[in-house]
Amino acid sequence: MPEARLPFDQLVSLLTSIFRKHGTSDAVAAVLAHNCASAQRDGSDSHGVFRIPGYLSTLASGWVDGHARPEVEDRAPGFVAVDAGNGFAQPALEAGRELLLDKARHNGIALMAIRNSHHFAALWPDVEPFASEGLVALAMVNSMACVVPAGGRKPLFGTNPISFAAPRAGHEPLVFDLATSAIAHGDVQIAAKEGKKLPEGYGVDADGNPTCDPEKVLNGGALLPFGGYKGSALSMMVELMAAALTGGNFSFEFDWSGHPGAKTPWTGELLIVIDPACGAGSDFAERTETLVQAMSDAGQQRQPGDRRYRQRAEAQRLGVALKEDDLTYLRGLVD
Repeated sequence: MPEARLPFDQLVSLLTSIFRKHGTSDAVAAVLAHNCASAQRDGSDSHGVFRIPGYLSTLASGWVDGHARPEVEDRAPGFVAVDAGNGFAQPALEAGRELLLDKARHNGIALMAIRNSHHFAALWPDVEPFASEGLVALAMVNSMACVVPAGGRKPLFGTNPISFAAPRAGHEPLVFDLATSAIAHGDVQIAAKEGKKLPEGYGVDADGNPTCDPEKVLNGGALLPFGGYKGSALSMMVELMAAALTGGNFSFEFDWSGHPGAKTPWTGELLIVIDPACGAGSDFAERTETLVQAMSDAGQQRQPGDRRYRQRAEAQRLGVALKEDDLTYLRGLVD
């Protein structure tokens, strides 16, 4: 399919206009547009402009409040709580970010508990900026019930991703973002759209039988956790940390049946930020680099985040890669 290239700032501007036109405030539009454009720029295809139809159908359904104003609560010396007001999680994070940073610098560690929120994006953009400031960051978010727990018979957990970022001397931060399911839900949707099969062990059909057909997974079936009981245990942890601890919904607790077109899970997010200067001190980034070099020497050719940074550098030179049909579709949304 023919490819188009668009400068990053122009893509952000286009997406901002789309969000504003389809039901968000200017502030929310700016945050979501930058997040979505960043994912597209860095090659996270399942969380870039692919998500725009889902955002718009959700806004049109009335399921999420595109004009929500997050309420930041200073709960304790190391605890920031944010009520997203049935809005998106990224504006809630932006609203509480400075307080979280202040607490992490002062105490050495701080957390942000976001509740009453919708997260429909990649998780790595939530943590990478902290590592760029020399901090260590960990984030986790639960989603909608689409994953069968190990040994179970019906969906209970979300894909429940975990993202981690750490500063690395002489390089961009070390960052990973992984679902605790065998594959991200967005990648299943892309496989279905492109007529591709899933690897064995990734999903089950409506009867609980193993299947490699993404359509069967999406229509009454479910995903499996990665690594059997190990991934299932991590997914359970995310439910407790991102929902029970924050005051958000578990992945199985919300009902969006009254909002046809709703796509965004109404759950919670937890972020933990650590100032390594209170521990190993200023050499933490060097220690990170020592570990990465040892991993490379051991034969690991690709380090976490490498592909994203390569894609980002290419996009900075040539523009963000988009399918021409997708760019035409996006422009049509603001005409």
